[in-house]
Amino acid sequence: MVKSPRPRLPSIPPRSTARVSGFLDHGRAQLAVQTKRVASQVDGGAQVQQVLNIECLRDFLTPPLLSVRFRYGGAPQSLTLKLPVTINKFFQPTEMAAQDFFQRWKQLSLPQQEAQKIFKANHPMDAEVTKAKLLGFGSALLDNVDPNPENFVGAGIIQTKALQVGCLLRLEPNAQAQMYRLTLRTSKEPVSRHLCELLAQQF
Repeated sequence: MVKSPRPRLPSIPPRSTARVSGFLDHGRAQLAVQTKRVASQVDGGAQVQQVLNIECLRDFLTPPLLSVRFRYGGAPQSLTLKLPVTINKFFQPTEMAAQDFFQRWKQLSLPQQEAQKIFKANHPMDAEVTKAKLLGFGSALLDNVDPNPENFVGAGIIQTKALQVGCLLRLEPNAQAQMYRLTLRTSKEPVSRHLCELLAQQF
């Protein structure tokens, strides 16, 4: 379950009304969204907090959209906001020993279960910052697993109502070339590709 940041409505003159008519998302079959009722009138310059409780029913690729409808100057207006909700928000970190990791890694050896990306570093390559980013992404970091101590290894489970998707990752930095090689293996092909793209953007 995640809470979205509060959206900001545009500045509205005093005595105008702003009515939120409902929540719309890209994939209703993938996400269940509960909202709390908000006031039907917003004073000029004020903000309204809208709390969203989101349950992941199954894996999804497109962030949900928040549709806000209101009247401004007597004319109907509409805003569509993309919420910062991605599939890694439903990551559960998973600890495992080196032997279990490599056994599971070999089990996820089909070509469609792996996604790999080699890319140039867009930020300074700092080991502590990298650890923080991987933990913030939702994965557990596994120590003393990779034979190369410069590499990062992680594991987690995407929790959905329909199924659980096991995820393993390996990040190999090359400080001399200022490059990374990122490998994701999961039990579901679209999840491998999507997580790989999302995580690569962090570096």
